[in-house]
Amino acid sequence: MNAGWSSHFEHFSGSGRLPGRPTPRGRGAAINPPNRFERLHHQADYEHLQYDEDFLAGQENPQTEYIPDDSQTIVTSNDSPDIPYRYTLNPYRGCSHGCAYCYARPTHEYLGFSAGLDFETKVLYKPRAAELFREFLSRPGWHAEPICLSGVTDCYQPAERRFRLTRSCLEVALEARQPVSLVTKNALILRDVDLLGQLAQRRLVHVSISVTTLDAELARRMEPRTSAPGDRLRAVRQLRQAGVPVGVLVAPVVPGLTDWEIPRILRAAAEAGAQCACFQLVRLPLTVKPVFLDWLQRNFPLRRRKIENLIRSTHEGRLNSPEFCLRMSGSGPMAEQIAQLFDTFAHQYGLDSGCRPLDSSQFRPPRRAGGQMWLF
Repeated sequence: MNAGWSSHFEHFSGSGRLPGRPTPRGRGAAINPPNRFERLHHQADYEHLQYDEDFLAGQENPQTEYIPDDSQTIVTSNDSPDIPYRYTLNPYRGCSHGCAYCYARPTHEYLGFSAGLDFETKVLYKPRAAELFREFLSRPGWHAEPICLSGVTDCYQPAERRFRLTRSCLEVALEARQPVSLVTKNALILRDVDLLGQLAQRRLVHVSISVTTLDAELARRMEPRTSAPGDRLRAVRQLRQAGVPVGVLVAPVVPGLTDWEIPRILRAAAEAGAQCACFQLVRLPLTVKPVFLDWLQRNFPLRRRKIENLIRSTHEGRLNSPEFCLRMSGSGPMAEQIAQLFDTFAHQYGLDSGCRPLDSSQFRPPRRAGGQMWLF
């Protein structure tokens, strides 16, 4: 492939969807933007497939493929100054929730996939998650501190119904008295309320439920396979009834689309029993950008330019602020206005006091995988 054709090919393939390509139903992404680590990108020639009804039907309804991930570790660490936890545990890679704005999409490119439709339809699961977690906690050098489940992809995405990996990790955490925090936008978390209640009795767990909008129709478009907003608030209510500490994460706030909902989201969260709240501004790094802008064009063509410009106004003319401590809060007048709006109503509804710290002093190494217990 000569340089001139390569340049044209990359520009064309990165521009979005080919004419005539079916739009997948129930998915956030409708494109597979080029993987930034690969030199070539393949596109189907839909002009020559317009009469292949079976093929086109499959493109309109792509199925989720679950792929076993033979990872040898399960807990990762970070030293980011704007992330409130150091360690994360992710049982899954990729996420069929299909949120158009998901900042984790580019992580799929490390696996040779696209950050677009591939991220939603090729989900990797770690069958040894609980075993690997047990091995990590058994290390002599481990000094217990909270570990966050869902630091990247949602640990209660639909795959959890089948594989129950998050539950198995919670069982290990309970045995070891290991403090954990969880972030999810799926009411499926209620299936584990028995374990969460036991962890909560020992001050070993905190749950954050993510709420982007209270508009069920907008949520269905933007987060097509997540729980409806009402179900997420129901999860908050039932977790609190079980004694589990719960906060609400208003994220991401999309200027011109969801920012006006902040007061009513906070009010609904407080009425459901949430104890604290925080927010994050939308950011569109790397290959999240073409996926979200394509989604915006498909769903709000007349408002796309305005919303895009408002997002840019919070990131100094860009769609993402890579700088620590700015990337999730933004800067400029619009970002300040959103922050002031959130702070005002978080205070009004009593959600600005922060979350109760977890207790790491109870930790005890778990049994090893073979059943061997520690002598000391």
